[in-house]
Amino acid sequence: MKIQSAVFEVSSPNLALCPRLPLPEFAFIGRSNVGKSSLINLLTGKNDLAKVSDLPGKTRLMNFFTINRNWRLVDLPGYGYAHVAKSERADFNEAVADYLQGRENLICIFVLIDSRLEPQAIDVDFIEWLVDTEIPFVLIFTKADKQSLSQTQSSIARFEREVLAELDPPPPMFASSSKTKAGRKDILKYISEQLAENPQPPSGAH
Repeated sequence: MKIQSAVFEVSSPNLALCPRLPLPEFAFIGRSNVGKSSLINLLTGKNDLAKVSDLPGKTRLMNFFTINRNWRLVDLPGYGYAHVAKSERADFNEAVADYLQGRENLICIFVLIDSRLEPQAIDVDFIEWLVDTEIPFVLIFTKADKQSLSQTQSSIARFEREVLAELDPPPPMFASSSKTKAGRKDILKYISEQLAENPQPPSGAH
């Protein structure tokens, strides 16, 4: 797939204010500081499309980016360690849950996992919630450049063994690095395949 255009469309605090035009959407979520914004910039080839920050929890709204004028990437707030008041945190996560459960044009969600770490409880809990709510998801193991290929492969195998053992078949899995661009081609190929399988609105509706 060739990315010809990638533009920011809108930030939304809740499902009701999400874009009305039902373009196919691919959402990205993960533990705060897992490299979500960097991955979105890698996939689109635009280094400044999604804001990258060292401060965990900076993404507080659902950010929508229109790609090639006919589908969207959605940058969802990271779960856990969000740098917001506790009173805001409940509404924050509830809005994301509403989106994931109620957005009819959501094709799949990419869950980002830090490839350097053993399975984290917060990731496991979120994946269990996705399984329980029957939301299709894909795993992307980030920051693969920060360790050897064998270490990344070992980490993915451990995650599959300890977290995904009861899932048959297991979800698609990719390893990525925003620095070496590893995984970009494979992830975009997967998105392209999913777009081919899901109907899109007429081009005249744009």
